[in-house]
Amino acid sequence: MHEHDRLAQQFEHFRPHLKTVAYRMLSSHAEAEDAVQETWIRLSRSRTGEVENLAAWLTTVIGRICLNALRSRAARPEDPVGVHLPDPVVGHEPSHGPEDEALLSDSVSLALLIVLDALTPAERVAFVLHDMFHLTFDEIATVVGRTTVATRQLASRARRRVQGAHEVDSGGDFATRRMLVDAFFAAARNGDLDRLVAVLDPDVELRADGGPVLSSASAKIHGARLVSERAALFRQPGVTVTAVLVNGTPGVLVDREGVPVSVMGFAVRQDRITQIQILLDPERLAAIDFEAFKA
Repeated sequence: MHEHDRLAQQFEHFRPHLKTVAYRMLSSHAEAEDAVQETWIRLSRSRTGEVENLAAWLTTVIGRICLNALRSRAARPEDPVGVHLPDPVVGHEPSHGPEDEALLSDSVSLALLIVLDALTPAERVAFVLHDMFHLTFDEIATVVGRTTVATRQLASRARRRVQGAHEVDSGGDFATRRMLVDAFFAAARNGDLDRLVAVLDPDVELRADGGPVLSSASAKIHGARLVSERAALFRQPGVTVTAVLVNGTPGVLVDREGVPVSVMGFAVRQDRITQIQILLDPERLAAIDFEAFKA
């Protein structure tokens, strides 16, 4: 086998892992795919004969690429609305069982990605590579350009911030989460504000991201009563709600008379919904095949 073909074959073996690393770094499918492609370009131009652990080598390379992408993103002006949701991972709703619990435990929730988005680029890279992919601090230090001690401190600061995400989304097995989501929509369709409030944490937060096309729809809303009032849109005629997995947990796709409207994810703590994430951006919704999830 030609050396280039052998290298390409090895890279394809690691592609899913690299895509996972990049997605957790960047929260964007398109940017993650770009990072994977850039990793291949660097691999194809490198002398890899002396590389003992190709997986670790590729992971550190894509870590540097993602760090540069995060730094470039941080240098750009912030969204004036101040609301941006990570790209969701939408999947078919499976039957309840042990496999579902494994899927839940192996997924990265939108609530966690929202917190990761608020970290500094170096903090995020250090945390993701160490806590999620188990690289040593010595290895990560070469990625972020810090000493090993400083890199450890980066991950520690990030870990404290991430703990807040675990507190927001810390409870409920698969069945409980789906029951709460279903109860939310049942109450919304019936206009029952009291029942809506009953399934919501008193400090629930709703984040809606309309993107540049629907920037007026972007908003952050806090409190069970205000969030309940926002749910009135589900009483409108022609609205269809389809149960799906959003980043491994029960969520929904929403369309109105066949036109995609939103993807919604939910965080749960102590049998109450603590956060609702609504992606309304038409450009990003266009990348999701709504019809495939209705079959």
